[in-house]
Amino acid sequence: GMARSQDPNSANSQFFIMFAPAPPLDGQYTIVGNVVSGMELVDQIKKGDQADNGTVTDPDRMIKVRIAADK
Repeated sequence: GMARSQDPNSANSQFFIMFAPAPPLDGQYTIVGNVVSGMELVDQIKKGDQADNGTVTDPDRMIKVRIAADK
């Protein structure tokens, strides 16, 4: 989903990846896609500390992204 503050219209270029269903978030955030392959790469992305509200120090950055068409 797209990361945001309490204001629903505050989303920016940050996003989060869910590793399991989270029903309390249903209808609260925009879903932008599903990982269909390459989960081993997703597992290498730095993860935020739950004790610090998910904040990541020196976060990884995406340099190039390719959007695949629906099949």
